[in-house]
Amino acid sequence: MILVVLMMAGCATAPPQNQSNLCDIFREKPDWYEAALDMKKEWGVPIQIAMAFVKQESSFRDDARPPKDYILGFIPWGRISSAYGYAQAQDPAWDDYQSATDNGGSRNDFDDSLMFIGWYISETHRLLGVSKWDTYHQYLAYHEGRGGFKRRSYRYKPSLIRVARKVERQAKNYGWQLKKCRKELDDNLSWFF
Repeated sequence: MILVVLMMAGCATAPPQNQSNLCDIFREKPDWYEAALDMKKEWGVPIQIAMAFVKQESSFRDDARPPKDYILGFIPWGRISSAYGYAQAQDPAWDDYQSATDNGGSRNDFDDSLMFIGWYISETHRLLGVSKWDTYHQYLAYHEGRGGFKRRSYRYKPSLIRVARKVERQAKNYGWQLKKCRKELDDNLSWFF
């Protein structure tokens, strides 16, 4: 039994060591760069924005979940939401994605999670007119859901507004970093083909 647990733990993908530098992330995990390129090609979403969402939502942990809820402060009562995986996609949104794209996928698979984020941002652009390059408003729509975003529910959540600004700054930093190492990443990618 212990051997099975150890083998399963070995299968988990460790988060990147330096999460503040997109070049370092992609150097450490070149298959993530391929996944990011595929997402950009499929949905037209800037790589740096999708990656900033993943950093905020899960800190690049494949098994991330929201905290547990408790009754009377000490009796475990499930989790506060069904969010799971790299993208912290909730069950209804993940089901919508699977139905819309015929993608089976898994929320704890990096490629699938990045495709989900690309799809969600693309749909927010199509349905609400929010630019795919507008990290701040896209993140608010991602967090609140499109209905909540349309109702502007975020106006009453100052901590969420701060987080959305943080994600916006992270995406800008990732964008500048990616410009500096894009050729290197592309050259390394073509070396494998």
